[in-house]
Amino acid sequence: MVPQTDNGNEMPPATLPVLSPGALFRRRFLRHRLAVVSAIVVALFYLVVAFADFLAYSDPTASNSQRALVPPQPIHFFDDGRFAPHVHGLERTRNPETYGLEYVADEAQTIPVVFFARGYEYRLLGLIPADRHLLGTEGAPAETSLFLLGADEQGRDLFSRIALAIRTSLLIGLAAVAVSIAAGIFFGTISGFYGGMVDLFIQRAIEILRSIPTIPLWMGLAAAIPPTWGITLVYFTVTLIIALVGWTQLARELRGRIMSLRGEDFVVAAELSGAGPGRIMFVHLLPQTTSHIIATTTLAIPAMIASETALGFLGLGLRPPAISLGVLLSTAQSLQNVALYSWMLIPAIPTAIVIIAFNFLGDGLRDAADPGG
Repeated sequence: MVPQTDNGNEMPPATLPVLSPGALFRRRFLRHRLAVVSAIVVALFYLVVAFADFLAYSDPTASNSQRALVPPQPIHFFDDGRFAPHVHGLERTRNPETYGLEYVADEAQTIPVVFFARGYEYRLLGLIPADRHLLGTEGAPAETSLFLLGADEQGRDLFSRIALAIRTSLLIGLAAVAVSIAAGIFFGTISGFYGGMVDLFIQRAIEILRSIPTIPLWMGLAAAIPPTWGITLVYFTVTLIIALVGWTQLARELRGRIMSLRGEDFVVAAELSGAGPGRIMFVHLLPQTTSHIIATTTLAIPAMIASETALGFLGLGLRPPAISLGVLLSTAQSLQNVALYSWMLIPAIPTAIVIIAFNFLGDGLRDAADPGG
């Protein structure tokens, strides 16, 4: 229906509001409330990635046999009616019936919890030397007195280890996605543009990769990693292993889109003007698929995080002393640990939250980019 003025005349076309594709994209995305909330959650997780050491109040590698398997410790916020965050000291005893170690709160010992306390040294954002942490304790080291989410079998604080594990797993997810997206864009664009034998070769290679069961492929590749390699080298190797099969889906999707755009007038005009194949592919055709690539990237990151977690859980990815969500969850393989020390499963909670948030965010971006698709 053509817009009309109050007197019944048609509204001049110049007065009609015109929104750019970017403004339409933002408007459609903001209507997806769940995707907006998920975007905020994802942003908070990446703040944890940036400031993991600042949030970790204990040295995540410092072990203490006297504090092994401490259960989660509550913080008391008030003392005699005034705001004074504190925790009670812990007494280590042995149950006379089960002979198991137990920790009893010593209410006579009060340890103040303070903000911006000094602790172990680190580099903020990997550059700035610092020793301030969001939380800390007064009168006793945080490594022996503060355990918000409990401690593992070596007495290492679980909260601090989870903060650094989130950083490792999310950075692996980003690195793996960057590699897989770059490979998917390159091979998908070439396959769709040239067709013929080039397309046949690339598509058969994709089918071979997709036909191999994922877990046996991971196991075979991970088993080839020498145990003498350092953490950094294993980190990049795991990233490449995860990205190896991650590019195939995007390559196939881009192939179809490039093929559908190959005969458009703007491509013919570019060819007639003397543009080479590289310019046509990556300057004229590829920008037409930007929204799809963004949505695919957002949906691929949780898959990469889940892959890293699965590899770590199976003992095929990063290994201690590296800290990742998969490494932390590998301790949950023991039924005894799950039954007696349930807080060892806490790393599964941020893993599930970040994967769900990324999936909802990807759905919102995909709907905003292609509302009719």
